[in-house]
Formats: sequence, C-alpha cells, structure tokens
Amino acid sequence: GPGLPATEAQTLSGNRVTLSQSVAGHSVWLVMGFSKDAGDPCSDWARSLRGDPALAGLRIWEAAMLAGAPDFIRGVIRSAMRRGLSPAEQDAFVTFVKDEQLWRSYFCVSNDKEPYVVLLDAQGKIRWRGHGMAKDLEPQLRAAAH
Repeated sequence: GPGLPATEAQTLSGNRVTLSQSVAGHSVWLVMGFSKDAGDPCSDWARSLRGDPALAGLRIWEAAMLAGAPDFIRGVIRSAMRRGLSPAEQDAFVTFVKDEQLWRSYFCVSNDKEPYVVLLDAQGKIRWRGHGMAKDLEPQLRAAAH
C-alpha cells in the first residue's frame, strides 16, 4: 500500500517534524488516534509496547489527529496530552492538523473511537496492523514483532 503520508506535524515538545522522514530507516510502532475517545486506549497501547521486554528495541511513535478540533482549543488539547509523559515520550508524540483523509486511508479507519497501530519495517512497509484494545491483540503483535 501507500507509504506514510508526508504531512508536517508538531511533537508534544513543540518541534515540527515530518513523521515519514523521522521514521525512515527504522523499524517502529506507530499508534494513532482519531478522536478523544481513542486517547486513553492509544495510551494503553503505548504503555503496553514500552513495557514489554519482548518488544524492546523498536521505537514507538504516538500520533493524534486534531484536524477536527477548533484552532483555539488545540493548544489546550496538546497541553493535556503532555501530562504524565517524559520529555522523550513528548518528542515521539506528534499531532496532525491536516491531511486527515490521507491518514484515515493509511490506517484503514473504520471506527474513530478505536486506536490504530502499525508495525513498520526499516523500509517503511507495514508488517502488522491492528485496531482496538491492546490486551485483545497482544498475541498477534508479539508474533509480528518476531
């Protein structure tokens, strides 16, 4: 399928990045949410991936689509997302405010209340994709990581 969209994003630490460039040449997990309802389940995914020694060694990027939020509220949303995250985690958490349809297509979004997860290899190819609760998909993701 198509590669990661080349959309500029802002990390929670305030840096501008293009995720497709930032992950190039690395195997990574990408966890993305498309609504407020998906926020906590996305955080659960990230914690599960970070805390699993069998999955150690792969960088984890979190992302949130904020295109639907009014401009004046996006700073408040980003501030709330920063709470409880280390500086390194904030550097690997991006927010998008454009290209929502491209990202929905990339993740094959069918329910924006669920988190979406992909495992990308160093060439940017999707090696595994899933959506839903981390605990329900853990056996599949462990198999994909090996």
